[in-house]
Amino acid sequence: MPRNAPRRTAAQVALAARRTGRDVFSPRRLILALKTAVAAAVAWYLAPWVPYADAEYSYYAPLGVLVSMYPTVADSARAGLQALIGLACGIAVGFGGLAIVGAGAPGIVALAVVVAVGVTLGGIRALGIGRDWIALAGLFVLLLGGRDADGFSSSYLLTMAFGVVIGVIANYLLVPPLYLQSARDRLSELRAAVTTALDRAADSVAAGELSPTTLREDGAALAEMSTAVADDVDEASRSERANVRARGLGGVRDENSQRWWGLERTTYLARDLLDVLAQQNELDERHGDLAAFAEALRRVADLVATPPGDSDIKGRTDAAWQAVEAYGRTLPVPRDATDTHDRPGLWIVGALGRIIDISRRVYDALGE
Repeated sequence: MPRNAPRRTAAQVALAARRTGRDVFSPRRLILALKTAVAAAVAWYLAPWVPYADAEYSYYAPLGVLVSMYPTVADSARAGLQALIGLACGIAVGFGGLAIVGAGAPGIVALAVVVAVGVTLGGIRALGIGRDWIALAGLFVLLLGGRDADGFSSSYLLTMAFGVVIGVIANYLLVPPLYLQSARDRLSELRAAVTTALDRAADSVAAGELSPTTLREDGAALAEMSTAVADDVDEASRSERANVRARGLGGVRDENSQRWWGLERTTYLARDLLDVLAQQNELDERHGDLAAFAEALRRVADLVATPPGDSDIKGRTDAAWQAVEAYGRTLPVPRDATDTHDRPGLWIVGALGRIIDISRRVYDALGE
């Protein structure tokens, strides 16, 4: 191991273990596991009656369920279709390999060609997860098809398709997942994280002692959380499609959309502000009055922390504007018209003002 590789502390390992436990035993994961188990059992039981498919290959039906069971109905349908298209392409590649063997070439040559062509076609990104099935299906047809390649291929594709259909139906009928409330909660967590980061920065400024390491860690944590929340919001949006449980919840969807629009930009500006502070060797006259600076950070943090629908939003918006303007008046006046560089205070005022404006626009939109 390289000497400069970071070591994970016991606390970090424990935190990772707790996160893993929460992911594995979360209600949404357990529900998905139960639905998949039921769908796989039903597919296995009914597979022998699939028309034009040999009952000998019924084990492909549960496999079709597995490739189609995703957290949302829309994802299940898309993944199942992609897998079937990939299988069809792979079967065609497998028949090409059989033709090579029929022409008298060694089996090892046909195998190499099937794998090479399958992996190459796997580069088609539009196929999604179906890309991974091309080479695999080609190998199955070549190695398992034997003298009845036609019967094996049709049974393989039809039984898998049957499993995919069962999987999508099960995902639609058995507690179809809807993650709008979960996304709303995650947005609130991100709002709280931005608030905490700004408050911590305000405490450092008020004390006149900046910790570049802490500021960078807070910025990195915001970046990581923002990426995770973006995935959660996107998943929540997909979970609405073809979901009967989503009826009448358009208001939650619109609220999440507006909040994410604002928090995405607010998080970016907060991270940039933390990065600017982390690059400062010390707080000097370029940063203006430190008490006013800290007060501006705190008032903006209060505004960001305000939940949707809070009756005090106007008062907090006004307080934030007043604090930022008061801080701006403490910044030094440039010596001449060309003195536009190395003035972090002006950039900070601009970033804080932008956060206030974004928050105002979001609250105005939610209040309409």
